[in-house]
Amino acid sequence: MEPIVVLKDVTKVIKGRKIIDSISFEVNKGEVFGFLGPNGAGKTTTIRMIVGLMGITSGDITIAGSSIKTKFEDAVRHVGAIVENPEMYKFLTGYQNLIHFARMSKGITKEKINEVVELVGLTSRIHDKVKTYSLGMRQRLGVAQCLLHDPDVLILDEPTNGLDPAGIREIRDYIRLLAREKKMAVIVSSHMLSEMEMMCDRIGIIQDGRLIDVQLVHDFVQGHEATFEFEVIPSEKALSLLQTKFPNMAVTSSRNGITVTLKKEEIPQIVKMFVEGNMELYGIKEVAKTLEDRFLEVTSEKGADKHA
Repeated sequence: MEPIVVLKDVTKVIKGRKIIDSISFEVNKGEVFGFLGPNGAGKTTTIRMIVGLMGITSGDITIAGSSIKTKFEDAVRHVGAIVENPEMYKFLTGYQNLIHFARMSKGITKEKINEVVELVGLTSRIHDKVKTYSLGMRQRLGVAQCLLHDPDVLILDEPTNGLDPAGIREIRDYIRLLAREKKMAVIVSSHMLSEMEMMCDRIGIIQDGRLIDVQLVHDFVQGHEATFEFEVIPSEKALSLLQTKFPNMAVTSSRNGITVTLKKEEIPQIVKMFVEGNMELYGIKEVAKTLEDRFLEVTSEKGADKHA
């Protein structure tokens, strides 16, 4: 993988308070990187530093090898970004808005404008006034604006805020398309866990201005252990046996038997115990964790570590 955005020990101090505390991570070409955290965790502040809207107290950010601090223009020409909501001239058509923004960069042709309009699916409405657009259409027009100068990096801060389910799905599909077809690095910040799970390749969790974890979404959701449901009869006997043999193992009753959180390689040992204990085992099924489950686990673990 080829990193195109690199944050190294980035810190932001405002009025003596450390808002962002020594954050480091990389974003690769062709991936969707999710920046996840509760409101007020520092997501927007970090994004503002990446795009140069806010100064860096210490550390550095490089984009395509150029430092935001020392080679700002070289760095930001690789970036298209929507920070918070895209601002448009509502009395103009979508196309007129894009023409206006195209004048700010050199070499953007009408063919290029038509290409990005088609890419974001606005061809049939691009000549209507923006005031008639839904919020989802305005978001897509904002993405089209970001893509006019062929950036290598697209940064979207809470892109699905205020959208209905159909609009959220549209934006999610376009983000995946851009990463896959254009090999673009996409950084998406959100506090919506379910959306990040469906949209992102990797995820970075920020809490109280500190980056506490960066993992592949699949690895992050699963963690080092997984939860399995054992359809076993009698379930009360199985539950009691496991609680006695493995007092530290997470074991609970479920509708079909018992659920156990363990490493996959421990399953044969459990099965052997049930068979030797004359219990009837009808099936074993992995219970998928959601991103929300893991998010709450990780943030509570890290919070405990910090206060230990």
